[in-house]
Amino acid sequence: MGTCEEKPEKKTTVTGEEDNKVVLVGFAVWLGVTILVSGLLDLFAKGLLLGFTMPILNVPATLSLIFYYVAVLTAAIYIGVVGLKELVLERRFSVEFLMAVAGLGALFLDYRFEAATVLFLYCLAEYFEGYIQNRARRTVEKISKVIPEKARVLEEGQEKSVDVNQVDTGAILLVKPGERIPLDGNVIDGFSHVDQALVTGESVPVPKKVNDCVFAGTLNTTGVLKIEVTKKATETLVSRIVQLVVESQKRKATIERLVDRFARIYVPIVIALAVFTAGALPYLVGGGFRTWFYRSLILLVVSCPSAFIISVPATVFIAITIAAKRGVIIKGGVFIEKLARVKSVVFDKTGTLTLGRQSVHEIRRVDISRAEDEAITYAAALDQYSNHPIAQAIVRKAMERGVDLSKVKVTDVVEVPGKGIVGLVNGKHVAIGNVVFMRELGCDCTEAFEIISGDIHTAVCVSVGKVGLAAVCIADEVREDALKAITTLKRLNIKTAMLTGDSAEIAKDTAKSLGISDVYAGLLPEDKLDCIEDMKKKGGLVAMVGDGVNDAPALAASDVGIAMGARGVDVALESADVVLVKDELAQIPYLLKLSDKTMTIARQNIAASLVVKLILGALGLMGLTPLWFTVASGDDGVTLLLLLNTLRLERIK
Repeated sequence: MGTCEEKPEKKTTVTGEEDNKVVLVGFAVWLGVTILVSGLLDLFAKGLLLGFTMPILNVPATLSLIFYYVAVLTAAIYIGVVGLKELVLERRFSVEFLMAVAGLGALFLDYRFEAATVLFLYCLAEYFEGYIQNRARRTVEKISKVIPEKARVLEEGQEKSVDVNQVDTGAILLVKPGERIPLDGNVIDGFSHVDQALVTGESVPVPKKVNDCVFAGTLNTTGVLKIEVTKKATETLVSRIVQLVVESQKRKATIERLVDRFARIYVPIVIALAVFTAGALPYLVGGGFRTWFYRSLILLVVSCPSAFIISVPATVFIAITIAAKRGVIIKGGVFIEKLARVKSVVFDKTGTLTLGRQSVHEIRRVDISRAEDEAITYAAALDQYSNHPIAQAIVRKAMERGVDLSKVKVTDVVEVPGKGIVGLVNGKHVAIGNVVFMRELGCDCTEAFEIISGDIHTAVCVSVGKVGLAAVCIADEVREDALKAITTLKRLNIKTAMLTGDSAEIAKDTAKSLGISDVYAGLLPEDKLDCIEDMKKKGGLVAMVGDGVNDAPALAASDVGIAMGARGVDVALESADVVLVKDELAQIPYLLKLSDKTMTIARQNIAASLVVKLILGALGLMGLTPLWFTVASGDDGVTLLLLLNTLRLERIK
């Protein structure tokens, strides 16, 4: 029976930060209306609308002044309180604190329009900034929200509605068409197609039969399923994915840590420079206090590090959530950075490049005038009664060719473990097995075994009437997208290699079919680790792709461990740096491109932020830019542009 895996808390609480965004939107609307009304009243008071001036028109001018002061003070006080809390509790100068000082300072200088405009632009920009950032979070959060609150549990043949948090492993669930599966489990009865797009990104519903694994949150579309629960609500795949994506923000890339350290030094220096500008420059270079105080406010606004600090973490986090939507879990920004520098990708063979299950590689007939389907029909007729992997591979091949085994009469079936199986098929003596078994049965299979002598693959003989009819060669089945992944990696100038415990002949045959030149065969787990260490010494970062279980030492030794997640998902999620939830190797080249583009955009954002701030700071000191323009273009404007630049990641194919 297969194993499955998440569901976090369903109730989404509104954080203090989200509350702040809502209030800031309210202030943005209030300030916008205030600026419009105050401006119209001011124009009216000056007679610009009526073409003449009367003393009575001073009343609208007074109203305009009141509107400005009330609006600016209410917004600045609220924003200032938020900023003071961060200054006292977190000991850092926040953007709210700096904006409140700038707004109140402009009001003190009687720049009413500028004071209101500064705060208006800030509130508006903060809302859009939060909206762009929260798009990524909502992508992850919506996964957990679709998990049903209740599960239909079968107890003694009776249906019972139970809270999913109270359902234990081993319970039997009934899921009807059109319902979402509430918990991870294995199908024990029924057949249906399940839409797994929410979890794995697959666009087409996947057929599910007995013993197949299903995940919480996926949609049952066609049939009724009975499911045995394998994971509790807090342990399902979906909840683990959400938890990992959220935790990924804590694992910062080097460039993120660099930005944090720089900002801690940069902001106090600029604040000190602003104080120096207002207090010392009037005496050193001349000019009025009001002029230099105003310019110091511009420096304060320029010093706001929001664009600089936010751009890189936002870029990395958006990349992680985009990957999660495609069924790839990246456990932190540090691995995004490493993936962008990977020069070699090393693959395990069994279970990674191959499916880890046997398949019919070739059917070699003794008499080529007889059809291949004849041999496969006789073999499958007997093998349908065996659980041996080779027998199951032969049966699958027969089913693929449309052989109807229900029309074949089979009797007297005897299976000899480790050797083969024998019985009567439509009254004829049929045997399938190795050379020892055939000799014991007195079957003449000399020619059949001669045509496979020297073959590197496992082979069995099919005899009918104690005469060899054909030899069936069995090989591990290569994944459909493996060749595409390897070819794409080569185009990206990424070196590829294969590590395996299989024999050299089998390993080279698989590698040749995929175009992999570097092959290391006959390896124990510790040997794989040594190979990884040697590759790292040759230069460049190394990514290792394995199944997350027997490849654990090599995955740990590599710079980035990528685990195939569909089998043994719980182990893979814990041990690897990156998890391919649906075992799709074609996602690896995409990950490398996504990571490379992420780091490129992060560097672009840093450079753009610093250049714009330096230019505006210089222009502000020379008195060439007004305060409102500095806010619109230098801080909030740049922040929005950088975040929009980050959204280009969604266009990567």
